[in-house]
Amino acid sequence: MRKIINAHCHIYPKKIASRAVEGIRNFYNLDMSLNGMSDNLIQDGEKVGVTHYLVHSVATTPNQVRSINEFISDEVKSHKRLFTGFGTLHPNSEDIEGDFEHLLELGLKGVKLHPDFQQFSLDSESAFKLGEVINSGNVPLMLHCGDYRYNYSNPKQLKPFLKKFPDMLIIGAHFAGWSMWEKATEELAGTPNLVVDLSSSLYNLSSETAKKLIYAYGVDKVLWGTDYPMWESESEMKLFNKIELTTNEKKMILYENAAKILGI
Repeated sequence: MRKIINAHCHIYPKKIASRAVEGIRNFYNLDMSLNGMSDNLIQDGEKVGVTHYLVHSVATTPNQVRSINEFISDEVKSHKRLFTGFGTLHPNSEDIEGDFEHLLELGLKGVKLHPDFQQFSLDSESAFKLGEVINSGNVPLMLHCGDYRYNYSNPKQLKPFLKKFPDMLIIGAHFAGWSMWEKATEELAGTPNLVVDLSSSLYNLSSETAKKLIYAYGVDKVLWGTDYPMWESESEMKLFNKIELTTNEKKMILYENAAKILGI
């Protein structure tokens, strides 16, 4: 049986899941069928044989940081060997260092930031402050990247951040540039400390273009993910399987690359 890691999954507590999903639906003007909760994530993943999930959530205000990280940690503990958790930070927190220490104490293995939701630019001093703290812990950072409507996480903001922290492993979600996939690839492919996931991308790319982007970054630097709860695993896997890749290349993207990063 092949192994598959879904390397991009947002999950939420039951009491706020419907509001969180509605917020995503409105932000991206997207029809969504999934509910944002762990059991639903697993049920969806089982349809294509997902064996592990990278789960996270994003704080839109500083006072959400610790409760979100505690929730993610609890979910990881409740789904041992099935979940790896990344925590969240917020640039406006009065105690970023303390928040990060708490995140590590909870057993979370990295950090996820969404500059467009959190409304800070990756080339700002507040972003660099976050980067310094995260870099001190030697853990990977996943970034939402790209949005033609804003200027928080586009290539011109991401480039200075990548340069500022050359030793930090950064996962650039959505081929490092949602809604500007090809432009981002042209500007960012070859960056030594950048890997990408292909979540929320394949729906808008031909299989030929997707293959071109994968090869530009390097097959060993691409992760498969669904951006749960935005997309269903079955539809995402169908789109992935249309890309003309070798069996070994698919194995790397579906499992091996993420397993290496997550220490699985």
